[in-house]
Amino acid sequence: MTPAPVLCFGEALVDCLADQLDAPLAAVQSWTTYPGGAPANVAAALAKLGSKSRFVGCVGNDESGRALVATLVEAGVDCDYATLHRSAPTRLVYVLRERQGDRHFATFSQPDPTQFADAQFKPEWVAPESFKSVQFLVMGTLGLAYPDTGQAMAQALHYAEAQFVKVVVDVNWRPMFWLDPAAAPAVILEFLQHADFLKLSVDEARWLFGTDDPRVILQQLDQLEGVLITAGDAGCTYALGTHCGAVPAFEVDIEDTTGAGDAFLGGFLHQLCEHGMDAVATPEAAKATVTYANAVGALATLRAGAIAAQPTHREVDAFLYLHRAMP
Repeated sequence: MTPAPVLCFGEALVDCLADQLDAPLAAVQSWTTYPGGAPANVAAALAKLGSKSRFVGCVGNDESGRALVATLVEAGVDCDYATLHRSAPTRLVYVLRERQGDRHFATFSQPDPTQFADAQFKPEWVAPESFKSVQFLVMGTLGLAYPDTGQAMAQALHYAEAQFVKVVVDVNWRPMFWLDPAAAPAVILEFLQHADFLKLSVDEARWLFGTDDPRVILQQLDQLEGVLITAGDAGCTYALGTHCGAVPAFEVDIEDTTGAGDAFLGGFLHQLCEHGMDAVATPEAAKATVTYANAVGALATLRAGAIAAQPTHREVDAFLYLHRAMP
């Protein structure tokens, strides 16, 4: 298969979205399942937008795991280096939903978060050839909660640095994945020393850095080339080199916000794949790139689920054209 410019490394899982809105966990009567997992979502978003992407991660050799891989392949993602764990199951996450579209992660399909396949990805399963010709490595931080997968992530960083691959990190803070959430900030901050681009939500920025100013975060981590901070319906702020700014959110009728941040990151990376670093080389280009990412994220909220809701490049272009034409 043609080498992929973006390698998305980490978890693929199943989101089980509550069918009953505004209901506590005990009151939910039924769930609808959707393929998800932040790195998998970004890989699918890129493929749907027309950029080549590759997913490297571990799912169970069960019905859910095989279906996840099939969904990614159908979306156009290279899954040649995905691993099916022979004994550990695929992770299922139960998600509560509010009427306005927000969601809350409630529980897993099994009580111990360490027993799922994505938590048991061995570093020796990371194939060095999967990094050949890759331009960007995308990772979250959830795998850092587990010794095996954390070591696999370190191995991926080693291969990326050897191939001069730029590292893109989405913090994606989910306390329920960690046995000791209090230990997470130090582990994550050390990991971020390897990032070239960093994407956070506004709450994650305040939690990790004590600020939601992307310029301040950019100065705290010397090696960073760019910081993107998303804030839902408040839009996003960014510092891309010396180009800083804010882009308002698009007003849309939200169905479900699951995966919107992953779609945003996919949109940003798609622009880098299409235009190289010219996409952020000037103030005008940087703002246009972030606006495009905002549009991808907005469109992903119009339907339920993460991968299923992601737009194509043609849909994004039409959406942006309509908004430019509006008075």
